[in-house]
Amino acid sequence: MPLLAVSVTATLSPALVTSTATAAPAASVSASVPSSASPYGGKGALYRYAKQKPRWKRCEAAAPAEFQCATIKVPLDYRAPGGERIDLAISRIKTTAPGKRHGVLLSNPGGPGGEGLYMPLSMAESLPASARQKYDLVGFDPRGVGRSSPVSCGLEPEEQDWLRPYKEETFDDDVAWARTVADKCEEKAGDVLPHITTRNTARDMDLLRAVLGEKKISYVGYSYGTYLGAVYTQLFPRRADRFVLDSAVDPERAWRGMIQWWAEGAEPAFDRWTEWAAERSERYGLGETPKKVEGTFWDLVAQAGEEPIDLDGQLVTGDDIRSGMRGAVFSPLSATEAFVELKKAADGKPAATEKLKAFTGSEQLKAFTGSEERGTAGAAVETPADNVFASFWSVVCGDNSAAWSRNPESYRRDAIADKARYPLFGDFASSVKPCAFWDRSAERATEVNNKVGSLVVQNEWDSQTPLPSGQALRRQLKGSKMVTVLGGEGHGVYPSGNACTDGAVNRYLLTGKLPAKDMTCKATAESNAKARQNQQEGVLPGSPLPDRAPDRF
Repeated sequence: MPLLAVSVTATLSPALVTSTATAAPAASVSASVPSSASPYGGKGALYRYAKQKPRWKRCEAAAPAEFQCATIKVPLDYRAPGGERIDLAISRIKTTAPGKRHGVLLSNPGGPGGEGLYMPLSMAESLPASARQKYDLVGFDPRGVGRSSPVSCGLEPEEQDWLRPYKEETFDDDVAWARTVADKCEEKAGDVLPHITTRNTARDMDLLRAVLGEKKISYVGYSYGTYLGAVYTQLFPRRADRFVLDSAVDPERAWRGMIQWWAEGAEPAFDRWTEWAAERSERYGLGETPKKVEGTFWDLVAQAGEEPIDLDGQLVTGDDIRSGMRGAVFSPLSATEAFVELKKAADGKPAATEKLKAFTGSEQLKAFTGSEERGTAGAAVETPADNVFASFWSVVCGDNSAAWSRNPESYRRDAIADKARYPLFGDFASSVKPCAFWDRSAERATEVNNKVGSLVVQNEWDSQTPLPSGQALRRQLKGSKMVTVLGGEGHGVYPSGNACTDGAVNRYLLTGKLPAKDMTCKATAESNAKARQNQQEGVLPGSPLPDRAPDRF
């Protein structure tokens, strides 16, 4: 299929070529080699991509007429832009007031592996009218995801269960599982997966910028989307306009260390929960002191380890309780109510099962993996059943293979040690993953260290990207400012109905002016209640808040 040619401002396409060429050398090229030696191809090849004209049309009959979709081509490998091309599915909702237009606002919901094509719809509902007038809202499915040439490893459902507790008797089986996943990915998509990385997605964003005829882009990214945004600022600092990074990933810990954050961050949240529940012992009966509440918890874990708890035919083990409580404790109220109902079930009493999703988890996982049919967005693309997992592993393993040991026994040692340090979830986070058997990264990991102005927004109690992770990104983005929501619960801040946090983000998007200094807001009962509601319901990709799947960013 030939590229669609159309004229575009000549000064934009060379900028794309220059930015892409100077972004980074391949892993085999020394970092000290001048940018002119970069292997990303010549001006002519990328210029042809920048000259594409999207054929916009209504995304689907049921969607608003102003929600338009198109598909453009991007290089599979930016080092060889004249080679294989893949699709990038894009969408937009144009400004409601062209005379007040500032530019384009891209967005990403998280993942890795989250579909972003429907983000403009939810952003249109979330942004104040004044901000809607400022921007064309632009969404896209990242490369390898959804309708953007989706990747598949041919994984069976049971092979997609990846957060596994360490047990001596099952560890060899877990190693075999990890090796099988990596082997199946290599066999089915080994020529594609090395290029499904954050760096290449950032390059796609810049190519999209050029195709749209924009000198700069603004951006709202959630969770994994904060890392994608940070990588973009590193590769294309002169093309980044107003960047909001909500619930932030620490680039230095991508990606094994970020998974381990789930265990490290859960321990202070667990301690907070035991204090909270103890203060309300008369109501909930879990213990009069934090120590007693802790004892009640671990007693139930041990009991369920011996005899799983039957929840309407679904058996909940002690490991299931540990895993579920990991995310639940970031909201003490939700954790307490769920745990009380779990104790009732363990005692053979009727329990309110709607409060037990933290321990069953299936609804959240179904929500993320797309049990609800999406429209075709103008293209007959069938998304493979394992796409969210295949794209997840391609990024988590391929962004930084150096972070993953090649020795299975090192994972055994780490799982044992981290279960002792972080008993709630340490062994889940540190045990063996398919990345132990993944191919080496095509490029080195991205070091984020720049002065691009960005606004980092972070809840104090975030189960997926804990507060220290957001603080780390703030330090690495030296031109940024940070809004911390003290007492804020949940993964994803904006919009929350909190006038302080929403106001800070809206002012930045409207004016481009960052706060004079880092600022704190206090969570409100309403904003935390909204976070609890989102956690219970699950949020499909395309939400203005990140997905609530407990095994994603």
